[in-house]
Amino acid sequence: MSGSSRWTMPEMAGILSNKIPQDELKPGDHIYSWRNAYLYAHHGIYVGDDMVIHFTRAAGQEIGTGTVLDRFIFSSSPSHPSGFPCPRCGDQSRTEGVISSCLECFLCGGELYLFKYGVSPGVFITKTRGGTCTIAPSDPPEHVLHRAKFLLQNGFGVYNIFKNNCEDFAIYCKTGLLVFTNVSVGRSGQATSFLSATTAIVFAPLRFLTTGVSGLAAVGFGVYCVSRYVSDIGVRRDVMKIPVERLILCPGPLESEAATITDTSKEKGL
Repeated sequence: MSGSSRWTMPEMAGILSNKIPQDELKPGDHIYSWRNAYLYAHHGIYVGDDMVIHFTRAAGQEIGTGTVLDRFIFSSSPSHPSGFPCPRCGDQSRTEGVISSCLECFLCGGELYLFKYGVSPGVFITKTRGGTCTIAPSDPPEHVLHRAKFLLQNGFGVYNIFKNNCEDFAIYCKTGLLVFTNVSVGRSGQATSFLSATTAIVFAPLRFLTTGVSGLAAVGFGVYCVSRYVSDIGVRRDVMKIPVERLILCPGPLESEAATITDTSKEKGL
């Protein structure tokens, strides 16, 4: 193997874990913390001074069933591990939208992880759990912070677990990219992983092309990996870069521009 094709030590370490010490955080970092036995991760943008800007839906409303499952399965609401209101943030358990919380409330007793940008396709495929990295590059920290702070004041639309969730918010802050087609899944790696797993199940008839458990597992894993890869924000073509001011203040022109881009792509055969 040539030197240029070998993975670097940081890439090798990143395959094992994206965990990061708090003293290594930098303003503009996209961070996340796993919830409820690694069922779901909550994402946000670290802005310095131990504060995080993130997008959440009020406790008991995450997946909209109106039952305890909303909080147990997809709890993204910030809270203080001690059970008492945070002296810095207050009680944010019922807050929703784009909010600012201290790092301790954001983590909610969990561990701190750094979302990786600009990873190689090999590393992306190796990270089989979605919502941890993307092939797309990040914009400079000053752009990331500007978007996060602007959205803190103006909001990020209506929360949707599949199309507009906390990871979608953080990815937009880091890249400025938005999906402009009417698809069922947004930019979130967690949502696309769910879709990819569903795709692998749908393609279960491929089991007839192989024999044995190992062959079936290889086919299923291959379908899952390909589906995840083509859905990544750094690969898919149904995205466009939108200035945060236009995202909030001028929704009409954006729809027209998206339609123009779509028509142009069709003419070019893209």
